[in-house]
Amino acid sequence: MSLFKGKTLLITGGTGSFGNAVLNRFLKTDIGEIRIFSRDEKKQDDMRHEFQAKMPEVAEKIKFFIGDVRDIQSLRNVMHGVDYIFHAAALKQVPSCEFFPIEAVKTNVLGTENVLTAAIEAGVKNVVCLSTDKAAYPVNAMGISKALEERVSVAKARTVSPEKTKICCTRYGNVMCSRGSVIPLWIEQIKNGQPITLTDGSMTRFIMSLDEAVDLVLFAFENGVSGDILVQKAPACTIQTQAEAVCELFGGDKNKIKVIGIRHGEKMYETLLTNEECANAIDMGNFYRVPADNRGLNYDKYFSQGDAERNTLTEFNSNNTKLLTVEEVKQKLLTLSYIREELEKMGIKY
Repeated sequence: MSLFKGKTLLITGGTGSFGNAVLNRFLKTDIGEIRIFSRDEKKQDDMRHEFQAKMPEVAEKIKFFIGDVRDIQSLRNVMHGVDYIFHAAALKQVPSCEFFPIEAVKTNVLGTENVLTAAIEAGVKNVVCLSTDKAAYPVNAMGISKALEERVSVAKARTVSPEKTKICCTRYGNVMCSRGSVIPLWIEQIKNGQPITLTDGSMTRFIMSLDEAVDLVLFAFENGVSGDILVQKAPACTIQTQAEAVCELFGGDKNKIKVIGIRHGEKMYETLLTNEECANAIDMGNFYRVPADNRGLNYDKYFSQGDAERNTLTEFNSNNTKLLTVEEVKQKLLTLSYIREELEKMGIKY
């Protein structure tokens, strides 16, 4: 972690699942300070007590700041001395964003503009904005607002020297057991003796762990060029497969899975890399890099010169990636501390 030695890292929306994963990964390193910026004082207080209890020797590295990405002045107040930013603050629930789309715009679009404006003003060296597969070919308010977040980030990157402030985006799929995700709900339903509920068993989703989400952000931090969107080559599975894996681990009845139908704004499959992005995407092994289109608005010159070559990559979606089996999903779930802890609470050996 030499890049972070003695540095100050700011995490917006830092009380969420991603912020907790970063703290668990970074706190015992040589990082100087981690600032948690969010608007919920209760979650901040809970996080403060949690880390004071489990990492008392390093908990003093965490500093908490109340504020809202919708309010640029509260961001300016937290920026002094910040070297790096992981921008995770967002409205993420697809149905709630469908009902309150303007709220999604205020947080996901205008909030990102505020974060980047304040970061550039303060001379922050590196900003990584977290996006989602729902931003590719978006059909719902959450995805549309995150697609605009990406566009804001790319546009901002064009306005500032990367030597002063580098700005990149990461785009990834469903993070297993993150706050508000379906697996904790299923576990609670099994504990209460209820059938687990799913929307449509044939629906496919990319899946990754919180640690993999942190890995992607760190990859973007170290390897991204300003204006890039970085994508991880994640596996996927059907919702039915994921539900059966949870049932097998926690003693649920697979034969009593209840289908409740697709919720507002949901897609049958998600896309991480669009056909249009494939034209310029760079394959980096476990990741794709989508460079910014840094042409200007003077299109006249392209009548006489241009590049007719195109990559042979095609759309990367949750239907054409590797689809995991029930057993493979179980093994992936067992890598998560949340799953192991829940199994131990229920007295289930794994």
